[in-house]
Amino acid sequence: MLFRQLFDGVSYTYTYLIAPGEGGEALIIDPVLEQLDRYLQLLEELDLRLVKSIDTHVHADHISAIGALRDKTSCVTMMGRQSMVDVVSMRIDDGDKIEIEGIRLDAIYTPGHTDDSYCFAMSDRVLTGDALFIRGTGRTDFQHGDAIAGYDSLFNKLLTLPDETLVYPGHDYKGDTVSTIGEERRFNPRLQVGSAEEYAAIMDNLGLPNPKLMDVAVPANMKMGLEQMDPEIAERSLAPGDAKNRQDTGGTIFVDLRETDERLKTGVIEGSVHVPYQRLGEFVRPGGTLSALATGDKPILLYCAYGERSALALKFMRGAGFENIRHLAGGIDAWINSGAAVEAPEEG
Repeated sequence: MLFRQLFDGVSYTYTYLIAPGEGGEALIIDPVLEQLDRYLQLLEELDLRLVKSIDTHVHADHISAIGALRDKTSCVTMMGRQSMVDVVSMRIDDGDKIEIEGIRLDAIYTPGHTDDSYCFAMSDRVLTGDALFIRGTGRTDFQHGDAIAGYDSLFNKLLTLPDETLVYPGHDYKGDTVSTIGEERRFNPRLQVGSAEEYAAIMDNLGLPNPKLMDVAVPANMKMGLEQMDPEIAERSLAPGDAKNRQDTGGTIFVDLRETDERLKTGVIEGSVHVPYQRLGEFVRPGGTLSALATGDKPILLYCAYGERSALALKFMRGAGFENIRHLAGGIDAWINSGAAVEAPEEG
């Protein structure tokens, strides 16, 4: 496995690049905008295809690079369902599996530092974001932080992991890079408490100043969605009502770009063809599913969760020579909110 811990010296942020090895798919967690060129260079040098870009929460001390990486690499952006960001490609729930080729992370919802904080566990390690630091924990005094919720996330979720589990935090201000769950249980001063109330008394009286970039970073990080009103996208977008009319009259091929777990959780539009976004390239090649569908006279309507992947796919397919295609603005989320029906998928 390729596991790189990258450091931003201004915000003291750790960014994690993970892949099964060189020459394959990769994901990145908590990228910093100022380090964008560094990430892109590393991806090129290691011949990695960035598939997913994830933020553990809305950051207050730096501007995230997940949107910029999406624009450069067409990767899928991901954040917790509780996050109030405008648009991401996928929303994560507690217990979800985040997968790329050869890698799987388990999502753990850990509110406390913020109300949208997540950690990500692998078989031998956990990436703790701002929930748990090396000999510290994330502050809980802004962005809907909650010390009692933080105690629950620490003691009833993270500290239930095996003692030997490696801890990779989202920040460190002393130069430490890794710890273990057992080490933090024994030596982290904020974990030497007997109750949630005792922990809250510590966290509610830290008296720390707000992050210097908070007034800039938080608004910027709330507005990272792909600009779906780009003329190339907007003129080929269909509102849910128009898409429903096409479904009722027939003659349009609906193509679902989501992953299997998303389809099982939310349902699908009746009659949809499943083409996972991560494999779009192989499906548009000559002889691929989408190439075969496009040879007829039926238009193709792409959809995903919130319209971001379908907009990216629309631009990609237009560049590959596809003409008679549209995408569902707002994705299946907008479709469901309009009152249109979905059904359980048929997975082969």
